[in-house]
Amino acid sequence: MDLLRFLYGTVPGRILLKPLTAPGLSHLAGRLLDHPASRILIPGFVSRNHIRLEEYQDTSYGSFNDFFCRKIRPQLRPVDPDPAHLISPCDGLLRVYPISEDLVLPVKQSGYSISSLLRSKALARKFEGGYCMVFRLCVNHYHRYCYPDDAHRSREVRIDGIYHTVRPVALESFPVFLENAREYCLLKTRAFGTVVQMEVGAMLVGRICNPPAPSRVRRGEEKGCFQYGGSTIILLLQKDRVRIPESFCVSEEVPVCMGQMIGISVPAEAD
Repeated sequence: MDLLRFLYGTVPGRILLKPLTAPGLSHLAGRLLDHPASRILIPGFVSRNHIRLEEYQDTSYGSFNDFFCRKIRPQLRPVDPDPAHLISPCDGLLRVYPISEDLVLPVKQSGYSISSLLRSKALARKFEGGYCMVFRLCVNHYHRYCYPDDAHRSREVRIDGIYHTVRPVALESFPVFLENAREYCLLKTRAFGTVVQMEVGAMLVGRICNPPAPSRVRRGEEKGCFQYGGSTIILLLQKDRVRIPESFCVSEEVPVCMGQMIGISVPAEAD
C-alpha cells in the first residue's frame, strides 16, 4: 500500500507510473507468467494469500497463469436456481451505486460517468435510474466469472486503455475505469431487461480472456477469466428491473461469491 501511495500520490511516483502502466509492460508480464519457469512462483503465492488448494480441481499447472486461472470445485460455487434471482458473476468485493444524472462510482471528489465508461451516450441513457454493481477482485479471489442470468448476448466490445491497479488508493488520483482496458457485452434477459457485463483489466493483467461464445448463454455458464492481477467486473442494470437487497446497499464493499443471489427481478410493466 505504501508503494501504491508513492506511485499515485507523489510527483516522482507519477513519473515512474507512466511506463509502469503502459500496456506493453502488462503484456510482457503476461508472457513471462505463461512461461513454465513461472511455476516457481506458485508455492509462495499460495502461502502469502492463504489459498486452500483442496478447494480447486486437481490439475497440473504448466505456468503461473495456468495456476492463477485454476478451476474451483463446482459444488463450492452453487448457482442460485431461482429464475427471479440475479446471481453474482464472480467472487469479489461488491459495492452498489445508484445511477443518477449520468454519474456513478463517486470516489473522493471524482465521479465516473456511465457514458464515458461505455464510450456511448446512447447506450448509457438506457441505464439512467438503474444500478451499477462493481465487483473488485483481489489476487486471492477466484478469477473465473460467469453470466448472471440466461440471456441472448451481443458481440464483445473491447476498449483499449492504460492498465492501472484497481486498489482504492489509485481511485483517489486517477479515473481508473476510464483508463483501463475493458470489454463488455449486452445481455438481453427475460427477468432483468438488458444488462451490461463489463470486465476491467488492471496493472499486470495483460489479458481479459473472453473466448468466443454462442448468442444464447445460461446463468452460471462460464464467460471467461482474468490472468494475473487484481481486476474488476461491472454490471449495469436498468431502472425498475432489479430490487437490490438492503444488505448490499451499504457504503462499504460486501464480500460475495459467484452464483450467489445479489438481486431480485422486478416484473416489467405492461405497455
